[in-house]
Amino acid sequence: MEIASEQAPNRETTWSNDQRPRAEIIRDPRFVQADLLAQPRPMAAIELIAEEPVREVEGRLACCDGGGGALGHPRVWINLDEGKPESCGYCGLRFQMKPHHHH
Repeated sequence: MEIASEQAPNRETTWSNDQRPRAEIIRDPRFVQADLLAQPRPMAAIELIAEEPVREVEGRLACCDGGGGALGHPRVWINLDEGKPESCGYCGLRFQMKPHHHH
């Protein structure tokens, strides 16, 4: 039986130095008698979050709470002074200050 060994349906490799490859994990003793075809195969969040557009905000600070109410994360403030998109440390959403036109 051939078992898919890519990390996720939308990602073939790991995205962190600390992450073990799936091909290595499925040989772990806790999976010896597990039905690997029945194991969850969620999409890799790192790829999904990259598809989200950068959110433009007024001002130098962005506020992020994950947008999920009780399913979100603690509210954090993100400094946007550098003029480039900045990511939320919890969920990865990106924010950037709207350009201001001076006359």
